[in-house]
Amino acid sequence: MASGTALAHGNLRMPATDVRDTLETARTQVESRFLEGGAVLVSVLEVINQLMASLDRLTKSLDSEGSTDTTADLLQTVRTLVDLPQLETRRQENFAVLSNAGAALSTHVADMQETMRYLRTFAITVKITGAGIAEFGGFAQEILERIQSGTNEVNGFADQLTSLERDLKVAMNVGAKTAKGYEITIPKVVAALEEDAKTIAGHRKDLAAIASQVSAIARGVQNKVASTLSALQIGDITRQRIEHVQSAFTFLEEFFASDEGRALSSNARSRIENLIHHLTAAQMRDMVEDFQRESRNVVQTITSFSHDTQEILKLRDEMNGAGEETDGNFMRALEDSVSTALVIVKDVETARLHTNRISQSTLDTTSNLLKSIASIRAVKTDIHYMALNTNLRCSRMGEEGRSINVITAELRIFAAKLDDSADCLVTGLGHLETAGNGVASTHEAAAGRLDKRLADAVGNIRAGANLMDQELAILSEHGREVATKISLSLSKLDFQNDLGETLASCADTLSELAGPHQSEAGDLADIIAPLAARIMKVYTMAQERNVHSDILPAPTGATLHAVETVAATSDEDLFEDALF
Repeated sequence: MASGTALAHGNLRMPATDVRDTLETARTQVESRFLEGGAVLVSVLEVINQLMASLDRLTKSLDSEGSTDTTADLLQTVRTLVDLPQLETRRQENFAVLSNAGAALSTHVADMQETMRYLRTFAITVKITGAGIAEFGGFAQEILERIQSGTNEVNGFADQLTSLERDLKVAMNVGAKTAKGYEITIPKVVAALEEDAKTIAGHRKDLAAIASQVSAIARGVQNKVASTLSALQIGDITRQRIEHVQSAFTFLEEFFASDEGRALSSNARSRIENLIHHLTAAQMRDMVEDFQRESRNVVQTITSFSHDTQEILKLRDEMNGAGEETDGNFMRALEDSVSTALVIVKDVETARLHTNRISQSTLDTTSNLLKSIASIRAVKTDIHYMALNTNLRCSRMGEEGRSINVITAELRIFAAKLDDSADCLVTGLGHLETAGNGVASTHEAAAGRLDKRLADAVGNIRAGANLMDQELAILSEHGREVATKISLSLSKLDFQNDLGETLASCADTLSELAGPHQSEAGDLADIIAPLAARIMKVYTMAQERNVHSDILPAPTGATLHAVETVAATSDEDLFEDALF
């Protein structure tokens, strides 16, 4: 159709109905498609946010105190295990010293037992000799009872010493076996636990690094999605500009229907119509150019998502340990390894506790021996003073007490020998106590259940493995969902293929309607000014105003003012343009 074509009776040809329908269809499609595209991007952003939250939880689980405590428990167990052979060696050395001290005591105990037998013999002799003397009957019986009490103490001492020697033999035999067991088991367990501790630290570091990479990519996708959401403003801009083109046609119709429009000649009306057709065609072409450029940018950005999601999925597989026997969770393999070590450590702990019990038994015996020596000394003192009292009584009795006096003198001599033996025992018990303290020091140094500490570590590892399984499963699901959402968004956000063609067709139709030549309408500037101003008023972007100014003539005497107005508001217009 040529511009300026008129109908009979002076009515001008308006845009064809199909042009109006095409514009409205394009406007509706732009509105619905961009709303749909925005919803798709928002859903992608939500999934990305979920992925980020999952990464945060996974990172926190890697940095949790439980992981740190587990490593500390493993390393503490390693240090204790490493010390066990040396502690057992020291224990055996102290057992040997204790055994030597006990053997030395046995000699002195035998001397005391022999002395007590002599004392008993003398006491019986005193009783027989003084049988005819009334005051010696009860006295001799008392001496005999005290000697029997001392004999019992010495025999009890001897029994405890025998028990100590027996316990020491058992302890030394068990200790020797334990030491051999340590040589076989501890190096393996220590090596395994040290490797497990390194594994925890290494995998935590690796997973944290991978999580950081995924987080960085995810943040990049977040920024791209936000940028794309911002770029989708071209949809709102396009919709508005289509509406403005539609408004131009409506305003033209209303202008021609007004008194001023009906008063125009057919030629004037034809030229004005041609100007509006050229204006709308120019606006559509400019709009299509912007739309295609921004749509290409959107598609390019969305296309780049594919690479990002592939990287996320690749890193996800690395975190999952795809193809490994651990089924993606190194903590499971770690749990198996530490659990194996725990079985061995339980055996080590059983042997250690058995040795400790025997050690404690020797310590108890040593303590009892130290208490017994005081009782023996008390018996010796009683016998000595009782014998002295007997001597004094015999001296007062004269010839009648001479025979008893000789026997009690011997009693005092042998009581003194008992004192000498007791002194030797005390000295020997000092060595025994020192050796016992040495055994006690190794017992205390090895205190604390190794298997309990390692069992706690296994529990922490199992809990960490469960948490990691859970978070990796969530992360994997979110990774797949991100990839799926982005894949679907490619078709939803490729506006250029269908909308771009529709808008370009509209622009071509309007250009065809306007024709190749633009009418001269300088003489109509004042007449068209109200229409031009009304059209100008609906614009929301500086770019529309620039196109408008290039097509429609300015009113007489208002050219400079119009230029000044545009210049004065250009910064504000640019700001408005940025908003839309």
